[in-house]
Amino acid sequence: MPAEQQLAEVSDLFVVAAVLLYLFSMIGFALELAFGHSRADAVAAKRPVAVGGGSSDASSDVMEPASVVKAVEPPGWAPKAGWAGMVLGWVGWVANLGAIVTRGLAVDRWPWGNMYEFVVAICCAAVGAFLATQLRQNVRYLGAFVMVTATLGLGFSVKVLYTAAGPVVPALNSYWVAIHVTAAILSSGLFILAGVTGILYLIRGGGVSRLPARADLERVAHRAIVFAFPVWTFAVIAGALWADKAWGRYWGWDPKEIWAFITWVAYAAYLHARVTAGWRGRAATVVQLIAFGCLLFNLVGVNIFFSGLHSYADVSG
Repeated sequence: MPAEQQLAEVSDLFVVAAVLLYLFSMIGFALELAFGHSRADAVAAKRPVAVGGGSSDASSDVMEPASVVKAVEPPGWAPKAGWAGMVLGWVGWVANLGAIVTRGLAVDRWPWGNMYEFVVAICCAAVGAFLATQLRQNVRYLGAFVMVTATLGLGFSVKVLYTAAGPVVPALNSYWVAIHVTAAILSSGLFILAGVTGILYLIRGGGVSRLPARADLERVAHRAIVFAFPVWTFAVIAGALWADKAWGRYWGWDPKEIWAFITWVAYAAYLHARVTAGWRGRAATVVQLIAFGCLLFNLVGVNIFFSGLHSYADVSG
């Protein structure tokens, strides 16, 4: 068996290993999130109680708790499940990275020349963004949600997008792949982290919750976007330069170009609204998630539903 074919098979095995490791990592994080924090037997309900000596004029309504909240200590195994999830997440990320490296060695090019390779790389970038953020601040509460996203993404790439290792069209045999596509992958990973955090912000209730405060969730999402937006901007500019070299024009209103620009405008609107209009909370998060939807459609939907100069990266490879 040729060495290239062996490396391609090793890459496929790495992807399968990454899926399983991310899945078990998700379970570990989910167990810690569900059982690893003290909880309340009853949520204090507030009811008005009239006080003030019986006179209707002197009385006033005071909010008094209707029940006492009793804290329940978490089981000792729950934090260990979270740490196991973190270890498995790191090992899964290494397997994901190994799949990318061995795929590149098998095809002797940058390993994101089709949708399968692109999605595998984006999943690696998303998990890497989470792990890197965890090194600076405790965001383990995001682990279950990031890992399920990566698991589904890799599963989708294997079942729907899979393309056998092989050569690509001449337009992709360029050093611009290392510049333009790499920047798009890195920024997309950070945008996915922000998108997952934004979804949690919307579904988090205002009462007792195992998730952190909404302000903390919004802060994590905003920081990820602040880092990702300049990289995405660079990716769009590099794509225009590559287009000029490959097709003799910087901009041709190709569907991929249009949606990349729409995504840029949407995230720019989010950042602009925060800086100039002082948007915070739910309104800013909704704008961020609209931009995230544009990103997902640009990354996957455009290649599936539209034809254009970027159709060489569709599901058929």
